[in-house]
Amino acid sequence: MIDTFVIPLVKILVVLNATLVAVSYMVLLERKVIAWTQSRLGPMRVGPYGVLQPIADAIKLMIKEDITPVRADRWVFTLAPIISMVPALIVYAVIPFGPTVTIFGHAVPLYVTDINVGLLYIVSVASVGVYGIILAGYASNSKYPLLASLRASAQLISYEVAVTLTLVSVILMAGSLSMVSIVLAQEQARVWYGFVQPLAFGIFFIGSLAETNRAPFDMPEAEQELTGGFHTEYSGMRFALFFLAEYANMIVVSSVATTLFLGGWLRPFPNVAWLGVLDLIPGWIWFLVKSFVFLYIFIWVRATLPRYRYDQLMRLGWKVLIPLAILNLVATAIVKVWWLA
Repeated sequence: MIDTFVIPLVKILVVLNATLVAVSYMVLLERKVIAWTQSRLGPMRVGPYGVLQPIADAIKLMIKEDITPVRADRWVFTLAPIISMVPALIVYAVIPFGPTVTIFGHAVPLYVTDINVGLLYIVSVASVGVYGIILAGYASNSKYPLLASLRASAQLISYEVAVTLTLVSVILMAGSLSMVSIVLAQEQARVWYGFVQPLAFGIFFIGSLAETNRAPFDMPEAEQELTGGFHTEYSGMRFALFFLAEYANMIVVSSVATTLFLGGWLRPFPNVAWLGVLDLIPGWIWFLVKSFVFLYIFIWVRATLPRYRYDQLMRLGWKVLIPLAILNLVATAIVKVWWLA
């Protein structure tokens, strides 16, 4: 009873609550890091050094008037932010945060579940989130949101191909679609796949920026061109759900990148024996540190690079990243067959 129902339920509650808290404070982290890069302070008024600012933002969004445009499709207008948010949360079901540990005499894996098609599950579920953006633009019955939703759909299609091809390269290396098995394969190989597949890692990172609509690929929002993009007509908690979905997707992408290319919960340089003292640090801490570094790079890129023009974005996706991803996949397959022979 405990192992079947109670422990999985507790893990789900912990992961969901931790994600929502992390999303709230990711907003504060981004504002602080960008302020630091621009030689200013950022939020400072609410709490010491502004640490309570996310709570103030949440209260403001909950009590703010929630407006629905007169000519909007009301049901779809309300459903769109939910469609964006839910896939970003249920993806965590197959992400391993650490190895199996013993808690009060029970062996507890630090992941909700491990299915043999975990990576396929992530790709499939994460792709559903863009439908929320498309439906938001359609249901708003407004020109700017509709244009933004069309941009988002074209952008996702363009970069999803390259990202998926890089994932196939990782699958060839690990021989499995299970997220846990991919981490264990890196432990057996005694090297992270980020070192073995640097081109795939780079393509995955760039594609992740585009798929999460982050700068310099934030074309679906592009406030200078489209006012607020697909969420122009949204306010209150429905706007907050779009906001939460974006940052939840950032954490998902960072977690997936950590698992596939940075060894998941494995310590740095698992092939170096004299660094064995690092094994004293729990695996879940290594996972969180690696994911945090990836999130920091997300923010760093936003503070550094200007937004692409849309033709540049499409050219990069179709003429650069996809050919490189295909080349990397073919090279990986050839090396894999040669190595096994």
